[in-house]
Amino acid sequence: MSQDVVALRATGITKNFGPVRALRGVELELRAGEVTALMGENGAGKSTLLKILNGDYRPDGGELIIDGKPVTFGDPADARAAGLRVIAQEPEIIGAVSVAENIFVGDLGRVGYNRRALLRRTREELKRWGLHRVIRADALGSELSPAQRQIVEIMRAVVSRPRIICFDEPTSSLGDEEVSLLFALIRQLQAEGTAIAYVSHRMAEIFQLADRITVLRDGGYVGTELVGETDHDRLVRMMVGRDLSQFFHREPAPLGETVLELRAVGNQFVDSIDLTVRAGEVVGVAGLVGAGRSELMKTIAGDYPVTTGEIVISGKVRRIRQPSDSIRAGIGFAPEERKAEALLLQRSVRDNAALVVLRSVSRWIFVRPRAERALAQDYITRLRIRTPSTEQLVGNLSGGNQQKVVLARWLATKPRLLLLDEPTRGIDVGAKSEIYAIIDELAHQGVAVVVVSSELPEVLGISDRIYVMAGGRISGEVTRAEATEERILALAMDDEVVA
Repeated sequence: MSQDVVALRATGITKNFGPVRALRGVELELRAGEVTALMGENGAGKSTLLKILNGDYRPDGGELIIDGKPVTFGDPADARAAGLRVIAQEPEIIGAVSVAENIFVGDLGRVGYNRRALLRRTREELKRWGLHRVIRADALGSELSPAQRQIVEIMRAVVSRPRIICFDEPTSSLGDEEVSLLFALIRQLQAEGTAIAYVSHRMAEIFQLADRITVLRDGGYVGTELVGETDHDRLVRMMVGRDLSQFFHREPAPLGETVLELRAVGNQFVDSIDLTVRAGEVVGVAGLVGAGRSELMKTIAGDYPVTTGEIVISGKVRRIRQPSDSIRAGIGFAPEERKAEALLLQRSVRDNAALVVLRSVSRWIFVRPRAERALAQDYITRLRIRTPSTEQLVGNLSGGNQQKVVLARWLATKPRLLLLDEPTRGIDVGAKSEIYAIIDELAHQGVAVVVVSSELPEVLGISDRIYVMAGGRISGEVTRAEATEERILALAMDDEVVA
């Protein structure tokens, strides 16, 4: 199908939530056989626009046009009937039924519920899109990894053969193999003439996949660029309205005592880990997916028990058998899966920020709401958390602001050591810059910081030293001056360590 065919055009789209204008005059054009990336900081309006395309919201102004005809969606069923599907970033999976039943959950009555036939068709579809190697049709929803859950969400969309598909951060929970399969699937959709919108904060993905890039900022339309006629720096300026030449905000701080020392620490996930971190030092942990980085952080934080070796905090051997032990030792831990493991999404910013320090805002056994609010407001101001009030539900905040709430919780404990696992995953470039500045400030205050990151430019930019992991072990250690992407990758793929 010709790429000159405009499958969808959104013109002058506006959307208000009370006095807040979420979208103002937004433009978007999706062409058959093309990938149009939709970019912007968290809060720029991307999610609101996708909800309008999906029929979750009705626009207050503007027009949606499909195949040259204006359309109005009252609900997601109307969008699906028009051949448009939006693939959500957070999949909703039914744990008690199979992958096949999850994929066809909305169509079981129409396709006829014959379990054997349904499994056969699902296997055919998985094979057609090259996903049969990473997920089974008969696996239960409760058995699925985050990556497999995302694959189910993608399959729900593609099996209906829509003409327009919108992907919302589809690779945020995928490993390298799944990302490669997704990219192959998207190229196959392109070849079949599907119009694709692709939302991602990852620049490398955008330049690898997209034909055009549409940028939003503060709910407004900034412009559309052809991929071959733009670059990283121009897109960043379009998204944030400023030049981020000092992106990583890293000035080495004076180093103090050794806060953390691991002596041959091991368990079922990691083996013979020797590692040190000093006060004022930012230590990066790099490695490929499955190297054991998150498992190491959870071991230090008390989620996984230590079976061999010792954890030493400020010169004292500590028995850390559960998270409460690590908190008493002065350790704060922000896990990779902040929504699933760190935040109470249906509770307020106030509740989340004070969660670990309730004793300090209580009298006897009663929590003092005024003290809670004061604590939360202090960190809202200090960390520049964008929220209408301390009572805003955390689930309604952008990813970057959610991560700042996690940081606020642990900063309230005055930690000696802060463990950050993928602290900028799924957040925009502006919020990343602010997180880097917070890390730098903490180091200058004498906090020891350990950062796990899958983004090599990030771990190189913010770390004083870097440990590289492979196969659950430390494969090498490099200083800031010695570190290069090539050297870290070589250590991450150390065959002798993996063996």
